[in-house]
Amino acid sequence: MESATLDASRRPAAAGQAKSSAASTPDSVGTAAHQAFWLLRIGFTVAPILFGLDKFFNWSVTWPDYLANWVNNIVPGTGQEFMYFVGGVEIAAGLLVLFAPRIGAFVVAGWLAGIVTNLLTVNPPQYYDIALRDFGLMLAALTLARLALAVVPARKRGELPARPF
Repeated sequence: MESATLDASRRPAAAGQAKSSAASTPDSVGTAAHQAFWLLRIGFTVAPILFGLDKFFNWSVTWPDYLANWVNNIVPGTGQEFMYFVGGVEIAAGLLVLFAPRIGAFVVAGWLAGIVTNLLTVNPPQYYDIALRDFGLMLAALTLARLALAVVPARKRGELPARPF
């Protein structure tokens, strides 16, 4: 009969106990959201700045090769000159995420949507894999934007610490 009896620590919680344990869940969810916010914020600050700098020097790739002909035909100057503009925008977007994440995250998401559109039209289907990756990055930027809309005001109200660690 001993196996049929459950001790208190192994029994399912009663209705009243379930409410008290559920009350602690928002704290852990809030902490997880705060940590996710900072992880995405750091990533979307550093990555655009580094990729923006790369547009000036073409360290990783020759960036004008990724420019669709229709874009190249409507912008003034050469493809490389347009990449200088692109690099400046990316650096500014990274800094905007750092200093104003509720705005910067939406700017980065919009910028990534433009990059996806460009990549889908460069030389179909040559860059579809990169477009898919950038679409995933756009979803992550939108996730950062949503988290920023919740986390930043909560930090200002004192409901969350300034740093999640």
